Amino acid sequence: MAMNRIKAVLAEKQLTSKWLATELGKAENTVSRWCSNRVQPSLEVLSEIAKILDMDVRDLIKPTQEIR
Repeated sequence: MAMNRIKAVLAEKQLTSKWLATELGKAENTVSRWCSNRVQPSLEVLSEIAKILDMDVRDLIKPTQEIR
């Protein structure tokens, strides 16, 4: 069950999880786990990701109605 849209947004912007890991100063495998929705980033990190991708943090999260 996907809860974040990080992977989809990176694909839309033609960016890689490796690039995002470098921008965040995080390990590639950490970002990979977020992209595959195995682990969720904190809201603080999600906000930082949104800032780096120049978008609203709400666009990185799937609406709860879609998750059910």
